[in-house]
This record gives sequence, C-alpha cells and structure tokens, in this order.
Amino acid sequence: MSINASPSADPSILIEAHGLTKRYGGQIALDAVELTLRRGELTTLIGPNGAGKTTLVRLLLGLERPSSGTVCVAEGARIGYVPQRIHVDDALPITVERFLSLGGAKRTTIETVLAEVGAVRVLNAALQTVSGGEMRRVLLARALLRDPDLLVLDEPTAGVDLNGQAELYDLINAVRRQKKCAVLLISHDLHVVMAATDHVLCLNHHVCCSGAPDAVSEHPEYLALFGPKAAQTHAVYTHDHDHAHTVAGDVVPLGSEQP
Repeated sequence: MSINASPSADPSILIEAHGLTKRYGGQIALDAVELTLRRGELTTLIGPNGAGKTTLVRLLLGLERPSSGTVCVAEGARIGYVPQRIHVDDALPITVERFLSLGGAKRTTIETVLAEVGAVRVLNAALQTVSGGEMRRVLLARALLRDPDLLVLDEPTAGVDLNGQAELYDLINAVRRQKKCAVLLISHDLHVVMAATDHVLCLNHHVCCSGAPDAVSEHPEYLALFGPKAAQTHAVYTHDHDHAHTVAGDVVPLGSEQP
C-alpha cells in the first residue's frame, strides 16, 4: 500500500488510484477501486449512504492509509477540501474572519475569497451564528484560500434547502470555470448533480459503473442500486459544454468524439 506524489506520463492527471482497498477489521469499506481525476474536469462520486464515498475521499487526501492499493498525486498538486460538516464549540466563539485566518491568510485575501463565494457579509459574524448555506460558502472560501488545482467537496449542500442547493451548485461550477480547477463532488443526491458533471463514478464499496452521466444513468448496476425512477429525474441545472465526451466519459475536443 502506498500514497505518494508522483508525476504522471499524462500531465492532465491530478490523482490516480489503483486497486484501492480499505478494511476496518473484517469489514471491507472499499474493494479494488480504480479512479482517475483530471485537470479541469468535474467528477461526481455517487452512491447510497454507507457506500464508502467519504472513506475514498479520506484515502485520496492521505488522511487514512489504504489496506492495499496505491494513490498517486501529481507533484505539487494543491488540493482544497470542503468537509461534509465541522463541529464548532459554542463555548469557544470565533468569527468567520478569525476562522479563515487560522492558516495565515490576511484580511484582504479573506475578503476576496468571501466575495468570490458571495459571503463577504458574514466576515465579522460569529461562526456559530451563520446559516447552513452561509457555512457551506465559508468552508468553500477556506478551500479556495489554497488556490487549489483540485477542489474536493463532500456533500456540499448538506443541510441546505432546495433553492440554496441550486445556488451552491451554480457557484461551484462558476468557481471551476474561473479558477480552472478540477472538482471532485461527493453526493448521494445524484438527481441534482448528474447533469452538471463531466464524469460520474457510481460507488457501492466497489465501482459499480463509471462514465458520462447519460451512460451511467442507463447502466444496469446503477438502475439496480437507485431504481428506474432515478434515471428519469431531471437535474436542477445543466452546463454548456465547450467539449465532448467519449463513451467512457473522457473529455475530448468538440468533433473528435466517437460515434
């Protein structure tokens, strides 16, 4: 087992995972997962609760070690992480500005990233008092302080109402376009995110299926996992492509896709 920084022969690759397996005692959380994350792409990791999505993210980030398999990260790659939740102790009040400055960021930089995510109004607010939607934006701002090549978001709309979810997904897509960073988005709410992604990986302890959204939504294992109604659900928003996809879900210039 290994986690290392390693330049790939393909400069578009940020992270590769091969045969990634994680066991907790006698229980297999992940079984021989293969994953490639490429620069500029939005990859959505979907699966039911308990499928191993957060475990996979922790392995990719080096927060845990795999039982077997390898994770290779492009040399010098910067990763920004937005966790599913954080615990804020009410007995230790802290402002949003102070929270974002813990990594050494200056006020002007903090104001800039908060403006980018539409949350500059909470700069001086106590972190314990911000709403669920505002907290998601603050955590996104914290991740952007790293000027990431890859932005990893674990259930980024948890605790946010439907309108707020649509706004956050639009914001994430806008950030990706502006920063030209890759995004790995983890969610069980695939109805919202499917049409907004370049590549989908469907996980249930192992990779059930992967590829372009349309292909995954029709895959027998996807239908068995989520039911036939899932494939008929319309996403809240879509994005215009300046590229095309192969049947495997890889991004290629317009006009070069295979029939």
